Amino acid sequence: MNLDFRDVLAGRFSCRSFGAAPVPRERIVELLEAMQGAPSAGNLQPWRFLVVIGAAHRRALADAAFGQEFVALAPVTIVVCAVPDECARTYGARGCDLYCLQDTAAATENLLLAATAAGLGACWVGAFDEASVRRALALDPGWRPVAMIPIGVPAEAPPRRTRRPLEAVTRWIE
Repeated sequence: MNLDFRDVLAGRFSCRSFGAAPVPRERIVELLEAMQGAPSAGNLQPWRFLVVIGAAHRRALADAAFGQEFVALAPVTIVVCAVPDECARTYGARGCDLYCLQDTAAATENLLLAATAAGLGACWVGAFDEASVRRALALDPGWRPVAMIPIGVPAEAPPRRTRRPLEAVTRWIE
């Protein structure tokens, strides 16, 4: 599928219903490459991407996400982790508290857009208990789970979305 960028932006939605078809490993690698291409402060790339395909682990992630069942039902969930210490070494507290989170957010958005361009559905899940995710995936102590992104073939059509008027969210300063 080859979409114009505006079509990708318009077609991206928070998909919470997935078909049973698996996501081919080659496609997952393409999504990971899109994530890796995201901007990062000082090009430090303080992120780790965990590709969760095992049903028991996806179930544990759904439980950590306060029972959001679609996390368990998607054929793959990518957990995006920040590594704050990698930013702190260069940028101090601001790197630890902000830059590493901005970097993982940029990687996550790249993933969402790449999934849409590939005809896949995805959803950015931020509501979860970090400690539960740490335990479920046996994360390294310095890794902070920031987002979970369930991915699969959408079993739902994109809903009609509205956005606030541009004038309501924009200020021009001359």
